[in-house]
Amino acid sequence: MVAIKNKKKVTIIIWISIILALLIGVLLTGPPAKKHESISVIMRDAVMHDTNTINLFGIKEVNPGLASAFVVTAILLITAALIRIFAIPKFKTIPGRLQLLIEQLVGFFENFAKKNSPHSYGFLGAYIFAAGTYIFFGTLFELIGFQAITTKGYPISLPAPLSDINAAIAMGTLTYLIILGGGLFLNGFRGLGSALKDFSMPLSMSFRLFGSLLSGVLVTELVYHYLSLSFGLPVIVGVMFTLIHALVQTYVLIMLASSSFGEVSKPHEKKKKVGKTITV
Repeated sequence: MVAIKNKKKVTIIIWISIILALLIGVLLTGPPAKKHESISVIMRDAVMHDTNTINLFGIKEVNPGLASAFVVTAILLITAALIRIFAIPKFKTIPGRLQLLIEQLVGFFENFAKKNSPHSYGFLGAYIFAAGTYIFFGTLFELIGFQAITTKGYPISLPAPLSDINAAIAMGTLTYLIILGGGLFLNGFRGLGSALKDFSMPLSMSFRLFGSLLSGVLVTELVYHYLSLSFGLPVIVGVMFTLIHALVQTYVLIMLASSSFGEVSKPHEKKKKVGKTITV
């Protein structure tokens, strides 16, 4: 009991020390340096990406979200290739930590697809695994602080790919096309017609992804812009918002995609004709 009480006291002292250190840092921080952009320009550029453009391989000026998409895609593809070449051939009956992690991750998406679309879940499981992985790690990418230089010579951190409306629309449209294709391939024109009823799905998915990720970006930009909040707090706010958005948006997209795919690919049972009986 004494040892537990001592641990609690030490924990309380540590937290108080951290809070006091942050407060002292805020008070001792010097006057703000001149910013090359106003907060209105920063907020507008976070939405439109029309000010801080970057040069893509000397070919064309693009918004930073496209560069983020290329970087995230390359990282995921290289990681997948390395796992396939070096890790998977060494899998054993008794799994190690990496093998267990991969099997649990793949099993989660496969079971999710099987639960929502039990009659056809092979391709669906692969798609939601790829889309969910891209959304999750693409959202976490902004925490790395990968630097790039704008065409105006200012350094910026690359944002999450889906904070660009074009990337969000592409993800929503691709998911809807997967659902349309699944309905047509597995259930014929009846499945295609069922999928076409939800014509607003790509828009709703796109703006849900874009709005959720953009809200985190805007809140973090506001916190970073004002000096009184920019000592320690942005780290907490940025990590918290990013993690929450990564988990929530990944779950929402795979849930909507799985349930919609299962609905349009569900086989229709033919109604049996019941003959009339004549009584004498």
